[in-house]
Amino acid sequence: MVDPKDKIIFALDVEHFSEAQRWVNLLKDHVGLFKVGKQLFTHAGPKVVDMIRQKGQKVFLDLKYHDIPNTVAKAGEEATKLNVTMFNLHALGGFEMMKKTVEASRAMSKNLGIPKPIILAVTILTSMDEGALKEVGVQVPLLEEVGRLALLASKAGMDGVVASPQEIGIIRERCGGKFLIVTPGIRAPSDKKDDQKRTLTPKEAISAGANYLVIGRPIKEAKDPLETVQKIIEDISSF
Repeated sequence: MVDPKDKIIFALDVEHFSEAQRWVNLLKDHVGLFKVGKQLFTHAGPKVVDMIRQKGQKVFLDLKYHDIPNTVAKAGEEATKLNVTMFNLHALGGFEMMKKTVEASRAMSKNLGIPKPIILAVTILTSMDEGALKEVGVQVPLLEEVGRLALLASKAGMDGVVASPQEIGIIRERCGGKFLIVTPGIRAPSDKKDDQKRTLTPKEAISAGANYLVIGRPIKEAKDPLETVQKIIEDISSF
C-alpha cells in the first residue's frame, strides 16, 4: 500500500535557492516529491536538484520540454543523468518526440545503472479552458483533446500524463489503470483558484483515480504549512 504522503508533490515555485532549501527542510518528511519548475531551475540550475537529492528526497523536474525530437531526447538524457524521479514534456510535441525521449532515457539509465525516470506527457495546461483552446486553433472539446493526447502518449511509451483532475475519467478510460496520472490544479473549496481553471480537492482527485497531486500555493500560503499537509494526508489516506 502506498503511503498517502508519497502521493503529494510539493511545487517548489520559489525565486531563490535558499527559499527552496528552507521548504525542503520543512517538508522533507511530509511529502513524497519536490517539483522543480522553470523559474527555480533557471535561477539555480542542477544544483537545486542535487540539494534535494542529497537530503534523500525525490525530484519531479517540471520543465515541460517541447522541441524537435532529437533536441528533447537529448534533454531527456540530461534529466536522466540528474537521477530525477520524474520529468515531463508536452504531448503536443508529437508521437516521435515522445518515443525518442523514452528510448533515450531508457538507454541512458541502463548505461548509468540507475532507474529510468517516470516520463510524463503534459496534455492541456490547467490554466486553459475551452475558450483558450479555441484561440490556439483547437476546435474539439477540451475533454476530447486531453483524451486524444493521453492515448497518443501511451502509444509512444510514456509512463503517464500531467492533466487536470477533471480529466482523470477519460484518461483512465482511454489508457487503463496502470497509466500514471499526475494532477496539478488541486484546491480546497475555500482556496483561491489563482490561474487554475480546472480544479478539484485533494480527496476528489485521489478518489477519481489520480496517482499524484501537485500542490504548491495552498501549502505555501497557509498559516501553518505542516498542519495543511497533514490535513491533506488525512483526507486522502482512505484511498
